[in-house]
Amino acid sequence: MTERISTRGKFKTRQMTIIGMLSAVTIILGATGLGFIPIPPFKTTIMHIPVIIGGIVEGPVIGAFIGLMFGIFSIMQAINTPTPVSFIFLNPIIAILPRILIGVTSYYVYKLICKKSQSFGVIAGTIVGSFTNTLGVLGLIYILYINAYANALHISYKAAVNMLLALVLNGFISAGTAVIICVPIIVALKKLRK
Repeated sequence: MTERISTRGKFKTRQMTIIGMLSAVTIILGATGLGFIPIPPFKTTIMHIPVIIGGIVEGPVIGAFIGLMFGIFSIMQAINTPTPVSFIFLNPIIAILPRILIGVTSYYVYKLICKKSQSFGVIAGTIVGSFTNTLGVLGLIYILYINAYANALHISYKAAVNMLLALVLNGFISAGTAVIICVPIIVALKKLRK
């Protein structure tokens, strides 16, 4: 009975440590602006990386919490360093919802696939988490703001759609970067967890 209690305490301490580390990384990337890379008219990001790690290593709730932090920093970036389309990221449906879902989708894809292959599960969870961000944000922009987006950039509707499609292609680079960074970190954290 004593052993069970100490295991639970250890689990909570470890979990809090990982939350603290990933939250600190998210805060540093968000507060300094280092997590947002300007590619006009948007800013691409590496802030999804701690969210993916948190989701796969500690589960969907922790991933969602770190994603919430990412979304809040997206709103702050839209206010503090605006671009012509920053008004879009003042909407929490676009700035926060897809970011919360990054950790959730990463976790469930990992769990689904890791039964067959742990390594492939981590890779697949990372890719899906990254595309949850890309497709979630860009899809919601298309659904909610495509005309306002085109007007803000003084371009046609067709040009705006083409620009969003080009940004979806950029999602492959983002997913590749996430795999390169996340996989070794997740594998190391999973080993520590045992």
